[in-house]
Amino acid sequence: MLAAASRGALRTARTALTELAAELPDAAGISNVSEGLFGVVRLLDSTSQLRRALGDPTTPRQAKESLLDSLLGEQLDPLPMRVLKEVVAQRWSSPRDLVDAVEVLAVQAAFLVAEADRSLDDVEDELFRFSRIVARDPELRAVLTDRGLDNDRKTALLTGMLGDRTRPETLRLISSLVLAPRGRTLEDGLAEYARLAAEIRERSVARVTSAVRLTDAQEERLAAALARTLGREVQLQVDVDPAVLGGLVVRVGDEVIDGTTRHHLRAARVALSRQ
Repeated sequence: MLAAASRGALRTARTALTELAAELPDAAGISNVSEGLFGVVRLLDSTSQLRRALGDPTTPRQAKESLLDSLLGEQLDPLPMRVLKEVVAQRWSSPRDLVDAVEVLAVQAAFLVAEADRSLDDVEDELFRFSRIVARDPELRAVLTDRGLDNDRKTALLTGMLGDRTRPETLRLISSLVLAPRGRTLEDGLAEYARLAAEIRERSVARVTSAVRLTDAQEERLAAALARTLGREVQLQVDVDPAVLGGLVVRVGDEVIDGTTRHHLRAARVALSRQ
């Protein structure tokens, strides 16, 4: 959780990135922003001295920009450098908050590209489906999270699995999480990215668990009902789990709406035990 000062700084930086994307036709070049910023995240995670220097609120902006130019001027394209300079110009509560913010911007840039070519829904869905695959395949999860396995082999594995089956932004996001989990589980990282995708279009992600597969018409009615309740568009991510017996479990953020048969049976048992 970012401190108050860092939350304000992140809002400013995210707004600047959105405005930059709006200046470019079809978000051209923003893909390079995402890739470049992910590289910066890995660099800052591994270099505490640089992290502290860029996150020090007492250091003048010009000095930070000069440091970036001297270290990354020949390696980082102008657009990601522009975004990075906007980040270091803000006041952060800690150097670690600054690094977290750079990652958020890298993810946001990838989603802005997907939104521009109208594939954001596909990317969200692909991230969700991959999270379900990982949750159901312990062997795959063990390989992807094995610290002793060379990153090149992990990259080759992901490319073989996803390269022809997902959008380039999806592969970039998943690869970044696998290669640099930054203290998170893979599932938690994917959930965080899904939340950020939802924020791009000011909507909520509703994770639905159903005993049987829902029809398109049922999904449309459920989405419409949740939208009326929440006051904004809702993106459904539906998972089938026969263990719920019947009905639905709907999770929107921290709120859980449990209408399953299993839930009612459990409630009935509790009630009977009190008599």
